[in-house]
Amino acid sequence: MKKTLRIATRKSALALWQAEHVAARLRAAHADLAVELVPMTTRGDRILDRPLADIGGKGLFLKELEVALHEHRADIAVHSFKDVPMQLDPGFAIGAVLERADAADAFVANAFVHLDELPQGARVGTSSLRRQAQLRARRPDLRLADLRGNVNTRLAKLDAGDYDAIVLACAGLERLGVAARIRSRLEPPHWLPAAAQGAIAIERREHDAPTQDLIAPLHDADTARCVGAERAMTRYLQGSCQVPIAAFCIETEIGLHLSGLVGDAASGRLVRAEDDGQSEAPDALGERVARQLLAQGARELLAKTV
Repeated sequence: MKKTLRIATRKSALALWQAEHVAARLRAAHADLAVELVPMTTRGDRILDRPLADIGGKGLFLKELEVALHEHRADIAVHSFKDVPMQLDPGFAIGAVLERADAADAFVANAFVHLDELPQGARVGTSSLRRQAQLRARRPDLRLADLRGNVNTRLAKLDAGDYDAIVLACAGLERLGVAARIRSRLEPPHWLPAAAQGAIAIERREHDAPTQDLIAPLHDADTARCVGAERAMTRYLQGSCQVPIAAFCIETEIGLHLSGLVGDAASGRLVRAEDDGQSEAPDALGERVARQLLAQGARELLAKTV
């Protein structure tokens, strides 16, 4: 059994919180285990003057961390699961998924409590095409502007008057201790989050069995099933952050219920589908909802982003 486990993480406040949270959970599960953080800056952190969709997507937040795993400078990497590409590069695997936090999006403003209170032509900041599509569908009059940077940077831009409101993830605000900035929640069924939003994933080298044994106690099977269905739907649609796709799955008395959405950030057109499935077959449910979306016209919206 390993005596020390090294965690590769981005240097942002939220990423460090998540890595420290995983470290604390690991120390609690293994009293004799030393856990160290290996902070690093990724290309996604360095390029802040362009939308993520224009520079390669959220996978840019992973590459340097995966290099550290490959070179054995770290044993695991901790990610917001919504930032993890639908297909990992060969040699890597998701070893554990932690219990999901609040998956909803947050409406954040200083002078307004709800999205519908914004005046005509208000300026709203978000870096997500998924959020832009749903904002455009609900309030076509709004002026949508790209918003990059870490959570505190985005809040500072709002406070400086650059935007009338911004949309962030509830989970990130709660983890950083600034949940009071949430004026209202944008939540299912009317508003859908990104696939796996609110969940933390632990990535490892594919054949590293000793590390898998160490992180296994942190795995939450219920969360893994739900986010598995969401990611299967997105993967079937060949989606990434360059495509406005949303998905949210919950457990019910009869199994799983998955809601999915494909949108157009320019027009606000949304295509929706939902279905029920068996708890032991989340991938099948995700693919079934994806096929329903395609049958209802999502293929045309997806083609616009290729």
